[in-house]
Amino acid sequence: MALYACTKCNQRFPFEELSQSQQLCKDCRIAHPVVKCTYCRTEFQQESKTNTICKKCAQNVKLYGTPKPCQYCNIIAAFIGTKCQRCTNSEKKHGPPLPCEQCKQRCAFDRKDDSKKKVDGKLLCWLCTLSYRRVLQKAKEQHRALGGASHRGLPDDKHSRRDPPASRHHKSPGPASQNDPPQKKPKLDLKPSNGDSLTGDTMVDSAGTDNIILVTQLKEELAQLKKVVQQKEQHILEKDRKLTELKADSQYQENLIRTKMNNMEKAHKETVEQLQIKVRELMKQVSSLSKGKKFEKSFVCVTSP
Repeated sequence: MALYACTKCNQRFPFEELSQSQQLCKDCRIAHPVVKCTYCRTEFQQESKTNTICKKCAQNVKLYGTPKPCQYCNIIAAFIGTKCQRCTNSEKKHGPPLPCEQCKQRCAFDRKDDSKKKVDGKLLCWLCTLSYRRVLQKAKEQHRALGGASHRGLPDDKHSRRDPPASRHHKSPGPASQNDPPQKKPKLDLKPSNGDSLTGDTMVDSAGTDNIILVTQLKEELAQLKKVVQQKEQHILEKDRKLTELKADSQYQENLIRTKMNNMEKAHKETVEQLQIKVRELMKQVSSLSKGKKFEKSFVCVTSP
């Protein structure tokens, strides 16, 4: 039997045991699962449990810092400006965004090519396109599994040709009379209003497929709503952080002004005290000068004839 190497551990395994996309063995698939990037939401091979962003976003974080939500798709991947790179490129190539038929956000671009055929002609954004394709793939797999099970349940031709057990113990009846009505087989074919013929099994499979698609779409919508709520919470936390920073800066400026006013008041008091001391000294000098002039006048009066 031919063996093929795992792209991660390089050990050799049968081709059936390797994954179709990444050619990974079972242990490597468990150790390095495919996860979605926290920022751009693209799938990548996780190297470690702490690695939650892809290599491209990790490089952009080093260059531009933490991204902001895109103004179109609301994905946290706007490293430069207000739009992510995916929406920027799509807008340049296909024009302004349009409302998505699934999430109702204005983040779908009309590519006007065969890409819409893959989603039944719907105008979907990037995230909803991925979700819709996953729904179709799961429905196909489920339908294939149901088809295989029904095929395995068919009776074998050899066994179907055998006589029923009752014929072993009873004599075969005579030839059927021409007057006897022919045996009618039960009909399972049902015709819907559009004229297409559907069997009972097909209708069951179709109903099951529709239910699977509906449940998956609801799960995708729930995940999308959870993501929006998480982004809103992140916005609120960011605003709270900025408000806290503004309060701290205001408190710091207020402390600076108060300290400056205290220093100015202290310096003013010291200046006033120094001036008062100089005034007292000058008053003493004036007083002493006044006493000297009085003494001279009295001396002149006594010595005069």
